[in-house]
Amino acid sequence: MTDADSPTEEEIELEETSEEEVEIELTIEEKYALLEEKLEKVEAEVGYRDAEIINVRKKLSAEKSSLIRYSGYNLSKRILRVLGDVDRALEMMDSENETPEAEGLRLIRTKLWQELTQDGVSHIDAFNSNFDPNLHEAITTVPPTEEFPSGKIVEVLEEGYMYKDRLLKASKVVVSS
Repeated sequence: MTDADSPTEEEIELEETSEEEVEIELTIEEKYALLEEKLEKVEAEVGYRDAEIINVRKKLSAEKSSLIRYSGYNLSKRILRVLGDVDRALEMMDSENETPEAEGLRLIRTKLWQELTQDGVSHIDAFNSNFDPNLHEAITTVPPTEEFPSGKIVEVLEEGYMYKDRLLKASKVVVSS
């Protein structure tokens, strides 16, 4: 080999520099790809967290709305018990009893019922309707007749009530079956 065929020092340095640049470029490209991959994962995670926050907000909003809508439920239930006591007291009195006490109880009953209906309490019309275990409690059964076929409510023993669209008190009934 002659001196002309052998590479000069400059050529050797250029070759080494080119190889190092290629290695550096590959390393930078690899790092870039890794960073892009990590960025995609982080963006996906942020998206999941955002969706979770939105879902929690919706759930809390629905719970708050429900609490506001049904805020009088428990009070209505307690007032209905008092109203039942007033009704029983009136039943024990003579229906034609015109004493001030009887008249006072009738006025209290009327006023209590007006307040309950304004708050969303309604009476369940059960007589001669189909038995619904979500609204009625069957106390006893009787054989079906032409007037009351199987599954019909024959008698209402205790009235039932709804608070808006929720059951407040089930009607206690006698069912034909």
